[in-house]
Amino acid sequence: MPEYPDGLPIGAGWVSTVDHADVFFPYDGSVIGSAPVGTVSLATRAIDEAVAVKREVAALPSRTRRAVLNDVALALRERREEFEQLLVLETGKPLVDCRVEVARTIVTWEAAAEEVSRLHGETVPLDLLPSGDGLVGFWKRKPIGVVVGIAGFNYPLLLASHKIAPAIAAGCPVVVKPAPQTPLATLWLVHLVRGLTALPSMVQLVTGDAAVGSALVTDRRVGAVSFTGSAAVGHRIARDAAPTKTLLELGSNAALVVAEDADLDAAADAVLRGGFYASGQACISVQRVLVVSSVAGEFTAKVLARLGEVVTGDPRLSDTRVSALIDRRSTSRALEWVDKATAAGARVLAGGSVREGVLEPTVLADVPDGVECWDEEVFAPIVCLRTVSDVDEAFAAVNASRYGLHAAVFSRSLRTAFRALDELEVGGVIVNEVPGFRSDTMPYGGVKDSGIGREGPRFAVEELTVTRMAVLRP
Repeated sequence: MPEYPDGLPIGAGWVSTVDHADVFFPYDGSVIGSAPVGTVSLATRAIDEAVAVKREVAALPSRTRRAVLNDVALALRERREEFEQLLVLETGKPLVDCRVEVARTIVTWEAAAEEVSRLHGETVPLDLLPSGDGLVGFWKRKPIGVVVGIAGFNYPLLLASHKIAPAIAAGCPVVVKPAPQTPLATLWLVHLVRGLTALPSMVQLVTGDAAVGSALVTDRRVGAVSFTGSAAVGHRIARDAAPTKTLLELGSNAALVVAEDADLDAAADAVLRGGFYASGQACISVQRVLVVSSVAGEFTAKVLARLGEVVTGDPRLSDTRVSALIDRRSTSRALEWVDKATAAGARVLAGGSVREGVLEPTVLADVPDGVECWDEEVFAPIVCLRTVSDVDEAFAAVNASRYGLHAAVFSRSLRTAFRALDELEVGGVIVNEVPGFRSDTMPYGGVKDSGIGREGPRFAVEELTVTRMAVLRP
């Protein structure tokens, strides 16, 4: 296990806590470590400390902020394998997915460093009206202030980095709260960051329950709240935090459309790769598959024929693709949703049961509207197939969801591809690749109940700064 001080990184040092909580390996339930448990009073103290250094952080030279971000990327690169192993233990995600998470995290910090030099404004032609004659106008970007970042359990290192790195780039102090199940990698990350800056109070971490999170997001001194998690919690945060700016990366039930002219082998491969990575615990994993009827039989046969390639078991093994979900409650909930779907008329084509604590890769057919497996975010290795008459019906079904994060379309037709781009009500349209494709430098976010705002360092830095207009009469 990594070494860092006991307690929580609050202010310039580490603050002891009364309570600690065990952190469990989801695969076998063993204890892998212990984490300090924060309180409401510690959350308030962290905001106090962030406010105290807000002006100092905002005044840090661009070169200093960029150097910190690059130094963190290098520190992560040097400890890459240790972070991968830690993530496997605390998330239960297969090793292959944890390797991807660390690689993406490094890119995120490097990209944030590049954005520091791109923070600039523009001149404005004020003399479009006579009242502006003789005036000079320009705007610049200023830090929004204290940032609160709340991350989910499924990609704890990466999600925390998408909060912390853009905040540093923008010149904002940040207080991050990891998910209670997965605090260890984030604690280590924050320890590394604080050790690479002369102003450790610019990055702090508080653990704890919903009351701690509420204390952070409702503090009126906070400039912005960036949250990644469920739609229900995100909506509550937006209400409670108002009028503070909120950036919400919420859930989805990502759809993949298979047109009649699709490369069926590639589409089937996408379902296998995109439906079961991270054990299905990803907000843009394949959940709903809409297949045009003329190719539905052949496509379904291809998916089922290759399902055995999805290896289940111990996440520490390099060939494992699906392992235990984050906790037993999540597994029980997923099984309950499968039972509700079958009671409503769905058919289980594969899986649907737990073997040695792992929910088998599950494929359902004929899942109707009105059941959770179709309507909500399943967050488990469950894929639902539905036959549709044509692409029109498929696109209508995609848009009928209350979610809209990513959707994928498999087709050889440019016309269909551009129709998807124009018509699908989602934040990202992916053609001939999994809806789970995400480059950490692209704008990432959703519409409708999938959230508001965009991540990706360039876009997050814009979200965490505000324009300040200057008007001068020489």
